[in-house]
Amino acid sequence: MTDSDETNKSIGYIVGGGLKENLHARLTIPPQQAKEGSFVVTHSGDWKFYGLVTDIQLGSTDPRFADDNSETRLPADLAAQLHGQTLYTNLEILSQLMLEVGPELDDPRYMEWFKNLIDTPRPLPVKTVPSHHAQVYMAEAQDVAEIFGDPEDDGNFVIGYTPEQNHPICINLKHFVQRSAGIFGATGSGKSFLTRMILAGLIKYNKASVLVFDMHNEYGYDDTASDTNQKVVGLRSKFPQRVRIVGLGRGANIRGNTPDYNLEIAESDIQPEDIEMLTRELNLKETTPTTLEALVSTLGQETWFRKFREMKSGKTVEDENGKRMPASDSIEAWALRAGVNIAAADGLHSKMGRVFNRPYIVEKPAVDGLKQIIQSLEAGQHIIFSFGDFQNDLDYLLVTNLLTRRIREAWEYRTNQFRSDNKKEPRPLVVAVEEAHKILNREMASQTTFSTIAREMRKYYVTLLIIDQRPSQIYDEVMSQLGTRISGWLGDENDIQAVLSGLAGRDALRGMLARLQPKEEALLLGWGVPMPILVHSRRYNDLFWEELLGNTGEPRGERQILDDLGID
Repeated sequence: MTDSDETNKSIGYIVGGGLKENLHARLTIPPQQAKEGSFVVTHSGDWKFYGLVTDIQLGSTDPRFADDNSETRLPADLAAQLHGQTLYTNLEILSQLMLEVGPELDDPRYMEWFKNLIDTPRPLPVKTVPSHHAQVYMAEAQDVAEIFGDPEDDGNFVIGYTPEQNHPICINLKHFVQRSAGIFGATGSGKSFLTRMILAGLIKYNKASVLVFDMHNEYGYDDTASDTNQKVVGLRSKFPQRVRIVGLGRGANIRGNTPDYNLEIAESDIQPEDIEMLTRELNLKETTPTTLEALVSTLGQETWFRKFREMKSGKTVEDENGKRMPASDSIEAWALRAGVNIAAADGLHSKMGRVFNRPYIVEKPAVDGLKQIIQSLEAGQHIIFSFGDFQNDLDYLLVTNLLTRRIREAWEYRTNQFRSDNKKEPRPLVVAVEEAHKILNREMASQTTFSTIAREMRKYYVTLLIIDQRPSQIYDEVMSQLGTRISGWLGDENDIQAVLSGLAGRDALRGMLARLQPKEEALLLGWGVPMPILVHSRRYNDLFWEELLGNTGEPRGERQILDDLGID
């Protein structure tokens, strides 16, 4: 037993359980000192077993002792002794990892164990069980660091602390950006603050670029919390050299601030798939793909949108015989020439009126804003894209899909160059998407570039970070691709089930997720953490920024200049 073991008092001992069910431990401390979600360690021989308390159960050697209120008929000391012999409390422990600590230095087996240590993954998924009466302890700081990493190591971001002992829990950002991730929580659970902290960690880490689709203009500039009226620091304020704010449309204004540059979309950039993606928003018919295909084939890939917008509905002219017929620039005339149903063409034109009237779609922008965004991301800067006054679903769906389609093309091209022509390795990119259920629901997921990113783009250095309060409305195929899931309190059972879908031990974790505190508690699951863990999340305040950046704000100097240039 180590010195740490001697100072860390045992809280119980194993009395049952198995690989296919949770371990059962008899509690030797008052039940109020052990809570659901506690991170515990079981010592058994040369091994440590790491797990999470998922349930606390009262028991008795005979039900009659539990039913009999002996305090009222026996002296207090005698009742206490009787309770100690007949009544007990058990913990259910979801065992997740095991670590071989090895024999003592003076043990003859030590040298052989040490030689094999370098080839043994640490820690291992649980493949066996501890022995009967193995002692259970609350995890110490050393245990937490062994599993979740040292906060001082590069790439380890402290997201929160263990609720009982306040030990820091880290997310490995290198792992985090390698697969798509999700942040979930009901409205008011603090998921926006949690998102701000993770984005700040990614920007500070600076091994991947971040593109944030900021639907509600929350992340770039300073804001005021709606519930406390306290100032909420924006990411641009703390990272002025690394973060660029892009506004949608000419003259965009974001909370009284002028963005670094504005995005106007050229009419030639609008493709049929961008319109098809708006099927539900525009209530398009099943004939739409056929009509769009005809528009492109007859009017040209880059000019179909403008020419279709300029067509007139119902316009007629009089022929030489005095008969009214469709004018050459009318929708009806084009439909007749293209062999398209006139009603379908006219209906599509009418419904696309909302898109035609978007002021940020222009014939020829002053600058290629889409190209500028991509170049900034490739150069190592981080983009917060704010929608300004355009905050309806149509604008969000159209612009995000169009931009991510261009990003997909650029990163696939760079990756293929890197692999075939030994060009520079692409810089990893994390695309953060709010209100993800609007573009990743079952009906629309197959039509958006976001679904492709979640399924396929990891090999092209692009991953998603989706932020949502209704994970049950996100297509299950997309949810299955999320490596790391961070969830605050969720009030709906379907949302809880969606967050836990596809994960081992989900039945044991369901109750824990349902009983999270409404704020400042989160359950971490999946790729970015070695095992599920309950944390008391950090607060997004001045102390957070001081710990992340130091007292002087964003660090400068040679390393910062190299980071700004995207040079490792």
